[in-house]
Amino acid sequence: MRFHPEILMEDGDILVCRKPAGVPVQTGRTGQPDLERVLKNYRALKKEPPEIYIVHRLDQPVEGVMVFAKNRKAAASLSKQIQEKGVGKYYYAVTEGVVEPREGTLTDFLMRDGKSNTSRVVAEGTKNAKKAVLSYRRIQSLEGKSLVEICLHTGRHHQIRVQMAHAGYPLIGDRKYSTGCGEIYMPVGLCSVRIEFLHPSTGKRIEYDMAPQGEAFQLFGEIRQNFTDKSLN
Repeated sequence: MRFHPEILMEDGDILVCRKPAGVPVQTGRTGQPDLERVLKNYRALKKEPPEIYIVHRLDQPVEGVMVFAKNRKAAASLSKQIQEKGVGKYYYAVTEGVVEPREGTLTDFLMRDGKSNTSRVVAEGTKNAKKAVLSYRRIQSLEGKSLVEICLHTGRHHQIRVQMAHAGYPLIGDRKYSTGCGEIYMPVGLCSVRIEFLHPSTGKRIEYDMAPQGEAFQLFGEIRQNFTDKSLN
């Protein structure tokens, strides 16, 4: 699959773009394009140093807005913000069922299985388990499905997908964590809709957002009116 990067913003320090669903951020597989490689080629074609630094990730099936650093100084600044929970990461998800209560916080402990590339909820105190926290708000429910806004407070492997499934509301199209996907393929109903951070050089608070484009969100078509696909500042 070939694609051109959709750049939302770019300067000498950072690059904000859309990640399409189905494209990995980074992969070692020969012949499989990933976003890191595409962005390096994009910079090379502009006669720029082909440097791209990954400071956060999205699962391969997930679409959404991402920020990359273009130099080591910017990468260090963004990585520090993420470690200190200074980066805001917001998602829209489409789940099976009507999510109740309408809003709340999920706190679980997750164990990752590298062999199966999955994570699962385990008891607190389990060796090597990591605490996972997210807050959510149900925006709308239609036809037995819910559109939910999620704010991540930690960044664990498959966190949203695992926690929502454990709570009884698996994401539409998620074949790893849902048993009700059926025979028809649909991309996972999850999109990184907004990212907030301090610019590495200016210190200015920056916000970028994008409207979900995946099939799962078509039921809630009016949500596209809430997005401008440009900086909110």
